[in-house]
Amino acid sequence: MKPRNRQASGRYVLDGVELTWELLREAHYSSSEGHKGMVFSVRAVSETARTFKELLLEFPPPKYKPGRHNEKERILPPNIEAAIRQAAAGGWDPVSRGRVYVWLVEPQ
Repeated sequence: MKPRNRQASGRYVLDGVELTWELLREAHYSSSEGHKGMVFSVRAVSETARTFKELLLEFPPPKYKPGRHNEKERILPPNIEAAIRQAAAGGWDPVSRGRVYVWLVEPQ
């Protein structure tokens, strides 16, 4: 039986702009890139059809603990909101247009 994918989403307001975030990818192992962490997609909510720059938050991979059962990684909404604020301070503008902005979240 294939494990069921988790669904996580939420809303956050940054400088008067309403943002929605959702889980895009679970943590996994890639033969070409090694261990990859969870990835969240963040977009500005708009009443018009205009598109805005998307933010991808890439969290570090979970730490491997030998000899223990590996549980699924949990990233709480306050950590996602803090990463959104860091990305905004690092140059991401939620209402600008352009390519996807990828932000690598620092390990805690």
